Amino acid sequence: MTETIIADVTVYDGTGTQPFPADVTLRDGRIHAIAQPATHAPAHAIDGRGLALAPGFIDAHTHDDLIVIAAPQMAAKITQGVTTVVVGNCGISAHADFSAVDELPDPMVLLGDPAQFRHADFAAYARAVEAAQPATNVIALVGHTVLRARHLDRLDRDASQAECAAMRHDLEQALAAGAFGLSTGLAYGNANAASTQEVMALSEALRDTGALYCTHLRSEAGAITQALEEAFTIGRHAEAPVIVSHLKCAGAPQYGRSGEILAMMEKAAADHPVGCDCYPYTASSSTLDLKQVVPETPIKITWSEGDPTQAGRMLSDIAADWGVNLREAAAKLQPAGAVYHCMTESDVDAILAHRLTMVGSDGLPCDPRPHPRLWGSFPRVLGHYARERGLFPLEVAIRKMTGLPADRFGLRKRGYIREGYAADLVLFDAAKIADTATYDDPAQPAAGILGVWVNGTPTLTAQGLTGARGGTMLHRTTPAHHERIS
Repeated sequence: MTETIIADVTVYDGTGTQPFPADVTLRDGRIHAIAQPATHAPAHAIDGRGLALAPGFIDAHTHDDLIVIAAPQMAAKITQGVTTVVVGNCGISAHADFSAVDELPDPMVLLGDPAQFRHADFAAYARAVEAAQPATNVIALVGHTVLRARHLDRLDRDASQAECAAMRHDLEQALAAGAFGLSTGLAYGNANAASTQEVMALSEALRDTGALYCTHLRSEAGAITQALEEAFTIGRHAEAPVIVSHLKCAGAPQYGRSGEILAMMEKAAADHPVGCDCYPYTASSSTLDLKQVVPETPIKITWSEGDPTQAGRMLSDIAADWGVNLREAAAKLQPAGAVYHCMTESDVDAILAHRLTMVGSDGLPCDPRPHPRLWGSFPRVLGHYARERGLFPLEVAIRKMTGLPADRFGLRKRGYIREGYAADLVLFDAAKIADTATYDDPAQPAAGILGVWVNGTPTLTAQGLTGARGGTMLHRTTPAHHERIS
Protein backbone atom coordinates (compact mmCIF):
# COMPACT_ATOMS: atom_id res chain seq x y z
CA MET A 1 0.00 0.00 0.00
CA THR A 2 1.30 3.43 -0.99
CA GLU A 3 0.01 6.53 0.78
CA THR A 4 0.54 10.24 0.31
CA ILE A 5 -0.90 12.92 2.59
CA ILE A 6 -1.17 16.56 1.48
CA ALA A 7 -1.76 18.36 4.75
CA ASP A 8 -3.67 21.57 5.48
CA VAL A 9 -4.10 22.46 1.82
CA THR A 10 -6.77 24.71 0.28
CA VAL A 11 -8.93 22.41 -1.86
CA TYR A 12 -10.57 23.60 -5.08
CA ASP A 13 -12.68 20.53 -5.76
CA GLY A 14 -13.67 21.19 -9.40
CA THR A 15 -17.29 22.15 -8.73
CA GLY A 16 -16.70 25.90 -8.98
CA THR A 17 -17.73 26.45 -5.36
CA GLN A 18 -15.66 28.07 -2.62
CA PRO A 19 -12.44 26.28 -1.63
CA PHE A 20 -11.97 24.70 1.78
CA PRO A 21 -9.03 23.55 3.95
CA ALA A 22 -8.40 19.82 4.22
CA ASP A 23 -5.93 17.00 4.62
CA VAL A 24 -6.13 14.91 1.42
CA THR A 25 -4.87 11.33 1.50
CA LEU A 26 -3.97 9.42 -1.66
CA ARG A 27 -3.78 5.66 -1.59
CA ASP A 28 -3.25 3.17 -4.42
CA GLY A 29 -3.97 5.65 -7.18
CA ARG A 30 -7.14 7.13 -5.70
CA ILE A 31 -8.24 9.84 -3.32
CA HIS A 32 -8.65 7.84 -0.13
CA ALA A 33 -9.77 10.51 2.32
CA ILE A 34 -10.62 14.21 2.57
CA ALA A 35 -10.66 15.36 6.19
CA GLN A 36 -10.45 18.44 8.37
CA PRO A 37 -6.81 19.44 8.86
CA ALA A 38 -5.26 17.56 11.75
CA THR A 39 -3.62 19.48 14.58
CA HIS A 40 -0.38 17.63 13.96
CA ALA A 41 0.29 16.32 10.46
CA PRO A 42 2.31 13.10 10.07
CA ALA A 43 6.03 13.64 9.55
CA HIS A 44 5.88 12.26 6.01
CA ALA A 45 3.02 14.53 4.91
CA ILE A 46 3.44 17.19 2.24
CA ASP A 47 2.95 20.64 3.78
CA GLY A 48 0.11 22.24 1.86
CA ARG A 49 -0.21 25.42 3.96
CA GLY A 50 -0.71 28.43 1.72
CA LEU A 51 -1.06 26.24 -1.37
CA ALA A 52 -3.98 25.22 -3.60
CA LEU A 53 -4.89 21.66 -4.56
CA ALA A 54 -7.06 21.13 -7.64
CA PRO A 55 -8.06 18.17 -9.77
CA GLY A 56 -5.52 17.56 -12.53
CA PHE A 57 -6.33 19.77 -15.49
CA ILE A 58 -8.07 18.21 -18.49
CA ASP A 59 -6.86 19.68 -21.77
CA ALA A 60 -10.08 19.52 -23.78
CA HIS A 61 -8.43 20.16 -27.14
CA THR A 62 -4.98 18.86 -28.11
CA HIS A 63 -3.08 17.40 -31.03
CA ASP A 64 -0.97 15.13 -28.82
CA ASP A 65 -2.06 11.99 -30.70
CA LEU A 66 1.44 10.82 -31.61
CA ILE A 67 3.56 12.66 -29.06
CA VAL A 68 1.97 10.60 -26.26
CA ILE A 69 3.73 7.64 -27.91
CA ALA A 70 6.91 9.29 -29.25
CA ALA A 71 7.67 11.41 -26.14
CA PRO A 72 5.49 9.94 -23.38
CA GLN A 73 6.96 12.09 -20.61
CA MET A 74 4.61 14.85 -21.90
CA ALA A 75 6.69 17.66 -20.38
CA ALA A 76 4.71 20.48 -22.02
CA LYS A 77 1.52 19.27 -20.32
CA ILE A 78 2.68 17.91 -16.98
CA THR A 79 4.62 21.10 -16.19
CA GLN A 80 1.39 23.13 -16.46
CA GLY A 81 -0.68 20.71 -14.38
CA VAL A 82 -2.44 18.84 -17.19
CA THR A 83 -3.10 15.20 -16.30
CA THR A 84 -5.49 14.25 -19.14
CA VAL A 85 -5.37 15.20 -22.84
CA VAL A 86 -8.11 14.91 -25.44
CA VAL A 87 -6.65 13.91 -28.82
CA GLY A 88 -8.15 13.36 -32.28
CA ASN A 89 -9.46 16.91 -32.69
CA CYS A 90 -10.14 18.95 -35.84
CA GLY A 91 -10.85 15.84 -37.93
CA ILE A 92 -7.30 14.47 -37.61
CA SER A 93 -6.34 11.44 -35.54
CA ALA A 94 -3.65 8.76 -35.56
CA HIS A 95 -5.69 5.60 -36.05
CA ALA A 96 -4.39 4.97 -39.58
CA ASP A 97 -1.43 3.46 -41.39
CA PHE A 98 0.08 6.04 -43.72
CA SER A 99 3.66 4.91 -43.15
CA ALA A 100 4.12 4.10 -46.85
CA VAL A 101 2.96 7.46 -48.22
CA ASP A 102 5.31 10.30 -49.11
CA GLU A 103 3.03 13.15 -48.03
CA LEU A 104 0.20 13.33 -45.52
CA PRO A 105 -3.10 15.04 -46.34
CA ASP A 106 -3.25 18.51 -44.78
CA PRO A 107 -3.54 19.15 -41.85
CA MET A 108 -2.43 15.70 -40.62
CA VAL A 109 1.17 16.89 -40.87
CA LEU A 110 0.44 18.74 -37.62
CA LEU A 111 0.53 15.41 -35.77
CA GLY A 112 3.82 14.00 -37.05
CA ASP A 113 5.60 12.31 -39.94
CA PRO A 114 4.03 9.66 -42.20
CA ALA A 115 6.19 6.95 -40.62
CA GLN A 116 4.48 7.56 -37.27
CA PHE A 117 1.05 6.74 -38.70
CA ARG A 118 1.35 2.96 -38.43
CA HIS A 119 -1.81 1.95 -36.59
CA ALA A 120 -4.20 -0.23 -38.55
CA ASP A 121 -7.26 0.90 -36.62
CA PHE A 122 -8.37 2.62 -33.43
CA ALA A 123 -7.81 -0.46 -31.28
CA ALA A 124 -4.22 -0.70 -32.51
CA TYR A 125 -3.67 2.97 -31.71
CA ALA A 126 -5.08 2.47 -28.20
CA ARG A 127 -2.74 -0.48 -27.64
CA ALA A 128 0.22 1.62 -28.75
CA VAL A 129 -0.70 4.36 -26.26
CA GLU A 130 -1.07 1.82 -23.47
CA ALA A 131 2.30 0.28 -24.34
CA ALA A 132 3.98 3.70 -24.24
CA GLN A 133 2.34 4.51 -20.87
CA PRO A 134 2.40 8.28 -21.23
CA ALA A 135 2.62 10.58 -18.23
CA THR A 136 -0.91 11.86 -18.93
CA ASN A 137 -4.20 10.06 -19.41
CA VAL A 138 -5.49 10.03 -23.00
CA ILE A 139 -9.03 10.51 -24.32
CA ALA A 140 -9.28 9.90 -28.07
CA LEU A 141 -11.72 11.08 -30.73
CA VAL A 142 -11.96 9.72 -34.28
CA GLY A 143 -11.03 12.20 -37.01
CA HIS A 144 -13.35 12.59 -40.01
CA THR A 145 -10.50 13.64 -42.32
CA VAL A 146 -8.63 10.45 -41.45
CA LEU A 147 -11.70 8.38 -42.27
CA ARG A 148 -11.93 10.16 -45.61
CA ALA A 149 -8.24 9.53 -46.31
CA ARG A 150 -8.71 5.85 -45.52
CA HIS A 151 -11.68 5.34 -47.83
CA LEU A 152 -11.71 8.00 -50.59
CA ASP A 153 -9.39 8.02 -53.59
CA ARG A 154 -9.34 11.84 -53.48
CA LEU A 155 -10.47 14.33 -50.89
CA ASP A 156 -11.78 17.19 -53.03
CA ARG A 157 -15.24 15.65 -53.36
CA ASP A 158 -18.17 14.40 -51.34
CA ALA A 159 -18.14 10.76 -50.26
CA SER A 160 -20.34 8.26 -52.06
CA GLN A 161 -22.95 6.22 -50.22
CA ALA A 162 -20.63 3.20 -50.18
CA GLU A 163 -17.73 5.30 -48.90
CA CYS A 164 -19.94 6.75 -46.16
CA ALA A 165 -20.88 3.22 -45.14
CA ALA A 166 -17.21 2.22 -44.97
CA MET A 167 -16.33 5.28 -42.90
CA ARG A 168 -19.25 4.63 -40.58
CA HIS A 169 -18.12 1.03 -40.09
CA ASP A 170 -14.68 2.30 -39.07
CA LEU A 171 -16.25 4.78 -36.66
CA GLU A 172 -18.49 2.13 -35.13
CA GLN A 173 -15.48 -0.13 -34.55
CA ALA A 174 -13.60 2.73 -32.91
CA LEU A 175 -16.54 3.57 -30.66
CA ALA A 176 -16.76 -0.08 -29.66
CA ALA A 177 -13.05 0.07 -28.78
CA GLY A 178 -13.59 3.07 -26.48
CA ALA A 179 -13.35 6.20 -28.64
CA PHE A 180 -15.16 9.18 -27.15
CA GLY A 181 -16.64 10.57 -30.34
CA LEU A 182 -16.22 11.97 -33.83
CA SER A 183 -14.34 15.15 -34.71
CA THR A 184 -14.45 17.18 -37.90
CA GLY A 185 -12.24 19.89 -39.36
CA LEU A 186 -14.51 21.15 -42.09
CA ALA A 187 -12.55 24.37 -42.60
CA TYR A 188 -9.59 22.42 -44.00
CA GLY A 189 -9.39 21.70 -47.71
CA ASN A 190 -9.36 17.91 -47.36
CA ALA A 191 -12.63 17.94 -45.41
CA ASN A 192 -14.30 21.05 -46.82
CA ALA A 193 -15.71 19.16 -49.80
CA ALA A 194 -17.69 16.93 -47.45
CA SER A 195 -21.33 17.91 -47.43
CA THR A 196 -23.42 18.33 -44.31
CA GLN A 197 -25.25 15.18 -45.41
CA GLU A 198 -21.99 13.20 -45.44
CA VAL A 199 -21.23 14.18 -41.86
CA MET A 200 -24.83 13.59 -40.76
CA ALA A 201 -24.78 10.09 -42.23
CA LEU A 202 -21.51 9.34 -40.47
CA SER A 203 -22.64 10.89 -37.20
CA GLU A 204 -25.56 8.46 -36.91
CA ALA A 205 -23.04 6.00 -35.47
CA LEU A 206 -22.90 8.22 -32.37
CA ARG A 207 -26.58 7.75 -31.55
CA ASP A 208 -27.30 5.98 -28.26
CA THR A 209 -23.61 5.62 -27.43
CA GLY A 210 -23.00 8.70 -25.28
CA ALA A 211 -20.23 9.71 -27.71
CA LEU A 212 -19.77 13.35 -28.75
CA TYR A 213 -19.58 15.36 -31.94
CA CYS A 214 -16.62 17.78 -31.75
CA THR A 215 -16.06 20.20 -34.60
CA HIS A 216 -13.59 22.71 -35.94
CA LEU A 217 -16.30 24.71 -37.68
CA ARG A 218 -16.54 25.02 -41.45
CA SER A 219 -15.88 28.73 -40.94
CA GLU A 220 -14.65 30.81 -38.01
CA ALA A 221 -14.89 33.99 -40.07
CA GLY A 222 -17.75 35.61 -42.00
CA ALA A 223 -19.83 32.43 -42.29
CA ILE A 224 -19.47 31.43 -38.64
CA THR A 225 -23.19 31.67 -37.87
CA GLN A 226 -24.01 29.27 -40.73
CA ALA A 227 -21.19 26.99 -39.57
CA LEU A 228 -22.57 26.93 -36.05
CA GLU A 229 -26.04 26.07 -37.33
CA GLU A 230 -24.51 23.23 -39.34
CA ALA A 231 -22.81 21.88 -36.21
CA PHE A 232 -26.02 22.04 -34.18
CA THR A 233 -27.96 20.35 -36.98
CA ILE A 234 -25.48 17.48 -37.11
CA GLY A 235 -25.51 17.08 -33.33
CA ARG A 236 -29.30 17.02 -33.15
CA HIS A 237 -29.49 14.53 -36.03
CA ALA A 238 -27.02 12.24 -34.25
CA GLU A 239 -28.63 12.91 -30.86
CA ALA A 240 -25.07 13.55 -29.71
CA PRO A 241 -23.65 16.35 -27.55
CA VAL A 242 -21.82 19.04 -29.55
CA ILE A 243 -18.49 20.60 -28.63
CA VAL A 244 -17.35 23.51 -30.78
CA SER A 245 -13.58 23.51 -30.98
CA HIS A 246 -11.54 26.64 -30.14
CA LEU A 247 -14.50 29.00 -30.48
CA LYS A 248 -13.33 32.36 -31.75
CA CYS A 249 -14.14 35.41 -33.87
CA ALA A 250 -11.32 35.19 -36.41
CA GLY A 251 -10.25 38.12 -38.57
CA ALA A 252 -10.83 41.85 -38.33
CA PRO A 253 -14.31 41.79 -39.95
CA GLN A 254 -15.49 39.50 -37.11
CA TYR A 255 -14.14 41.55 -34.21
CA GLY A 256 -16.87 42.23 -31.66
CA ARG A 257 -19.13 39.37 -32.76
CA SER A 258 -18.60 37.26 -29.64
CA GLY A 259 -21.93 38.38 -28.14
CA GLU A 260 -23.83 37.23 -31.23
CA ILE A 261 -21.95 33.91 -31.34
CA LEU A 262 -22.41 33.19 -27.64
CA ALA A 263 -26.13 33.98 -27.91
CA MET A 264 -26.37 31.27 -30.58
CA MET A 265 -24.55 28.85 -28.29
CA GLU A 266 -26.92 29.67 -25.43
CA LYS A 267 -29.99 29.19 -27.61
CA ALA A 268 -28.75 25.83 -28.90
CA ALA A 269 -27.83 24.68 -25.39
CA ALA A 270 -31.37 25.33 -24.16
CA ASP A 271 -32.61 22.06 -25.67
CA HIS A 272 -29.45 20.13 -26.60
CA PRO A 273 -26.10 19.45 -24.89
CA VAL A 274 -23.74 22.06 -26.37
CA GLY A 275 -20.37 23.38 -25.22
CA CYS A 276 -17.08 24.71 -26.52
CA ASP A 277 -13.41 25.02 -25.73
CA CYS A 278 -11.18 28.08 -25.98
CA TYR A 279 -7.49 28.84 -25.60
CA PRO A 280 -6.45 31.99 -23.70
CA TYR A 281 -4.63 33.85 -26.48
CA THR A 282 -5.50 36.28 -29.27
CA ALA A 283 -3.48 34.34 -31.85
CA SER A 284 -4.24 31.01 -33.51
CA SER A 285 -1.83 28.51 -35.03
CA SER A 286 -2.09 25.88 -37.75
CA THR A 287 -0.76 25.12 -41.19
CA LEU A 288 -0.25 28.15 -43.45
CA ASP A 289 -3.58 28.66 -45.20
CA LEU A 290 -3.69 31.03 -48.17
CA LYS A 291 -7.32 31.88 -47.37
CA GLN A 292 -6.19 33.39 -44.07
CA VAL A 293 -3.38 35.48 -45.56
CA VAL A 294 -4.74 39.04 -45.40
CA PRO A 295 -2.94 42.33 -44.68
CA GLU A 296 -4.85 43.00 -41.43
CA THR A 297 -3.67 39.71 -39.80
CA PRO A 298 0.01 39.64 -38.73
CA ILE A 299 1.37 36.15 -39.44
CA LYS A 300 4.50 34.53 -38.05
CA ILE A 301 5.91 31.51 -39.90
CA THR A 302 6.68 28.64 -37.50
CA TRP A 303 8.11 26.17 -40.05
CA SER A 304 8.43 25.89 -43.81
CA GLU A 305 9.42 23.12 -46.16
CA GLY A 306 9.49 25.61 -49.04
CA ASP A 307 12.22 27.64 -47.30
CA PRO A 308 13.15 26.37 -43.82
CA THR A 309 15.36 29.41 -43.19
CA GLN A 310 12.26 31.63 -42.84
CA ALA A 311 10.95 29.90 -39.69
CA GLY A 312 10.36 32.40 -36.91
CA ARG A 313 9.95 35.42 -39.21
CA MET A 314 6.90 37.53 -39.96
CA LEU A 315 5.32 36.81 -43.34
CA SER A 316 5.24 40.55 -44.14
CA ASP A 317 9.01 40.77 -43.69
CA ILE A 318 9.58 37.73 -45.88
CA ALA A 319 7.36 39.17 -48.61
CA ALA A 320 9.19 42.50 -48.45
CA ASP A 321 12.59 40.79 -48.73
CA TRP A 322 11.42 38.78 -51.72
CA GLY A 323 9.65 41.70 -53.40
CA VAL A 324 6.33 39.85 -53.66
CA ASN A 325 2.90 40.21 -52.09
CA LEU A 326 1.82 38.28 -48.99
CA ARG A 327 0.03 35.47 -50.81
CA GLU A 328 2.87 34.94 -53.24
CA ALA A 329 5.28 34.67 -50.33
CA ALA A 330 2.97 32.27 -48.52
CA ALA A 331 2.68 30.10 -51.63
CA LYS A 332 6.49 29.89 -51.93
CA LEU A 333 6.76 28.79 -48.30
CA GLN A 334 4.32 25.88 -48.64
CA PRO A 335 3.89 23.55 -46.94
CA ALA A 336 4.36 25.60 -43.81
CA GLY A 337 3.01 26.43 -40.36
CA ALA A 338 1.91 29.79 -39.01
CA VAL A 339 0.73 31.78 -36.01
CA TYR A 340 -2.12 34.15 -36.92
CA HIS A 341 -2.71 37.22 -34.72
CA CYS A 342 -6.37 37.29 -35.67
CA MET A 343 -8.48 37.98 -32.54
CA THR A 344 -9.25 40.75 -30.08
CA GLU A 345 -8.84 40.50 -26.32
CA SER A 346 -12.46 41.51 -25.70
CA ASP A 347 -13.79 38.60 -27.76
CA VAL A 348 -11.41 36.14 -26.11
CA ASP A 349 -12.50 37.46 -22.69
CA ALA A 350 -16.18 36.99 -23.49
CA ILE A 351 -15.80 33.48 -24.85
CA LEU A 352 -13.36 32.29 -22.18
CA ALA A 353 -15.58 33.58 -19.37
CA HIS A 354 -18.78 32.04 -20.71
CA ARG A 355 -20.41 29.26 -18.68
CA LEU A 356 -20.29 26.79 -21.61
CA THR A 357 -16.54 27.17 -22.21
CA MET A 358 -13.82 24.69 -21.26
CA VAL A 359 -10.09 25.34 -21.60
CA GLY A 360 -8.18 23.66 -24.43
CA SER A 361 -4.62 24.43 -25.46
CA ASP A 362 -4.82 23.39 -29.13
CA GLY A 363 -1.02 23.17 -28.92
CA LEU A 364 1.09 21.66 -31.69
CA PRO A 365 3.84 19.56 -30.07
CA CYS A 366 5.56 18.70 -33.36
CA ASP A 367 5.92 22.33 -34.39
CA PRO A 368 9.61 23.31 -34.13
CA ARG A 369 8.56 26.78 -32.93
CA PRO A 370 5.16 26.23 -31.34
CA HIS A 371 2.57 28.74 -30.22
CA PRO A 372 3.11 29.40 -26.46
CA ARG A 373 -0.30 27.86 -25.74
CA LEU A 374 1.37 24.42 -25.92
CA TRP A 375 3.22 25.12 -22.64
CA GLY A 376 1.29 27.99 -21.12
CA SER A 377 -2.50 27.77 -21.54
CA PHE A 378 -3.58 26.52 -18.12
CA PRO A 379 -1.31 28.63 -15.91
CA ARG A 380 -2.23 31.61 -18.09
CA VAL A 381 -5.91 31.13 -17.29
CA LEU A 382 -5.18 30.89 -13.57
CA GLY A 383 -2.54 33.64 -13.38
CA HIS A 384 -3.24 36.21 -16.07
CA TYR A 385 -7.00 35.89 -16.45
CA ALA A 386 -8.18 34.90 -12.94
CA ARG A 387 -5.64 36.44 -10.54
CA GLU A 388 -4.35 39.48 -12.44
CA ARG A 389 -7.34 40.54 -14.50
CA GLY A 390 -10.19 39.16 -12.41
CA LEU A 391 -12.08 37.77 -15.40
CA PHE A 392 -13.50 35.08 -13.10
CA PRO A 393 -12.78 33.71 -9.61
CA LEU A 394 -10.08 31.07 -9.30
CA GLU A 395 -12.62 28.37 -8.45
CA VAL A 396 -14.52 29.09 -11.67
CA ALA A 397 -11.33 29.00 -13.71
CA ILE A 398 -10.47 25.62 -12.19
CA ARG A 399 -13.93 24.23 -12.95
CA LYS A 400 -13.44 25.14 -16.63
CA MET A 401 -10.40 22.86 -16.75
CA THR A 402 -11.54 20.05 -14.43
CA GLY A 403 -15.15 19.28 -13.51
CA LEU A 404 -16.69 20.84 -16.61
CA PRO A 405 -14.67 18.82 -19.17
CA ALA A 406 -15.05 15.69 -17.01
CA ASP A 407 -18.82 16.15 -17.23
CA ARG A 408 -18.74 16.97 -20.94
CA PHE A 409 -16.72 13.89 -21.85
CA GLY A 410 -18.62 11.66 -19.45
CA LEU A 411 -15.57 10.70 -17.37
CA ARG A 412 -16.19 8.42 -14.42
CA LYS A 413 -14.65 9.35 -11.09
CA ARG A 414 -12.32 11.97 -12.56
CA GLY A 415 -12.27 15.75 -12.69
CA TYR A 416 -13.19 16.33 -9.04
CA ILE A 417 -11.53 16.02 -5.65
CA ARG A 418 -13.80 13.44 -4.06
CA GLU A 419 -13.14 10.30 -2.09
CA GLY A 420 -12.80 7.29 -4.39
CA TYR A 421 -11.92 9.40 -7.42
CA ALA A 422 -8.72 8.95 -9.42
CA ALA A 423 -5.80 10.78 -7.81
CA ASP A 424 -5.18 13.15 -10.72
CA LEU A 425 -4.12 16.28 -8.85
CA VAL A 426 -2.12 19.49 -9.14
CA LEU A 427 -0.61 21.40 -6.22
CA PHE A 428 0.22 25.06 -6.87
CA ASP A 429 0.81 28.48 -5.37
CA ALA A 430 -2.19 30.57 -6.41
CA ALA A 431 -0.22 33.78 -5.82
CA LYS A 432 2.61 32.75 -8.13
CA ILE A 433 1.21 30.47 -10.81
CA ALA A 434 1.93 31.99 -14.22
CA ASP A 435 2.72 31.13 -17.82
CA THR A 436 6.28 31.91 -18.89
CA ALA A 437 6.06 30.72 -22.51
CA THR A 438 6.26 33.47 -25.13
CA TYR A 439 5.94 33.61 -28.92
CA ASP A 440 9.70 34.01 -29.22
CA ASP A 441 10.59 31.47 -26.52
CA PRO A 442 7.61 29.11 -26.24
CA ALA A 443 9.02 25.93 -24.63
CA GLN A 444 8.97 27.25 -21.06
CA PRO A 445 7.40 25.47 -18.06
CA ALA A 446 4.92 27.25 -15.84
CA ALA A 447 5.85 29.02 -12.62
CA GLY A 448 4.18 28.20 -9.32
CA ILE A 449 3.31 24.50 -9.82
CA LEU A 450 4.75 22.38 -7.02
CA GLY A 451 3.25 18.94 -7.53
CA VAL A 452 1.39 16.83 -10.09
CA TRP A 453 -0.01 13.34 -9.54
CA VAL A 454 -1.47 11.17 -12.31
CA ASN A 455 -3.42 8.18 -11.03
CA GLY A 456 -1.52 8.70 -7.78
CA THR A 457 1.90 8.65 -9.45
CA PRO A 458 4.04 11.64 -8.40
CA THR A 459 4.94 13.01 -11.83
CA LEU A 460 6.21 16.47 -10.92
CA THR A 461 7.56 17.96 -7.69
CA ALA A 462 8.99 21.36 -6.79
CA GLN A 463 12.30 20.03 -8.14
CA GLY A 464 10.82 19.24 -11.57
CA LEU A 465 9.70 16.18 -13.51
CA THR A 466 10.25 12.91 -11.65
CA GLY A 467 10.39 10.71 -14.76
CA ALA A 468 7.54 8.56 -13.42
CA ARG A 469 4.60 8.07 -15.77
CA GLY A 470 1.18 7.10 -14.46
CA GLY A 471 -1.13 7.87 -17.38
CA THR A 472 -3.43 5.47 -19.19
CA MET A 473 -5.73 5.28 -22.20
CA LEU A 474 -9.24 6.10 -21.05
CA HIS A 475 -12.11 4.24 -22.70
CA ARG A 476 -15.72 5.26 -23.09
CA THR A 477 -17.41 2.09 -21.85
CA THR A 478 -21.05 3.04 -21.31
CA PRO A 479 -23.30 5.86 -22.52
CA ALA A 480 -22.44 9.01 -20.60
CA HIS A 481 -25.13 11.11 -18.96
CA HIS A 482 -24.77 14.59 -20.42
CA GLU A 483 -26.62 17.16 -18.39
CA ARG A 484 -27.14 20.80 -19.18
CA ILE A 485 -24.20 22.45 -17.50
CA SER A 486 -24.39 25.92 -15.98
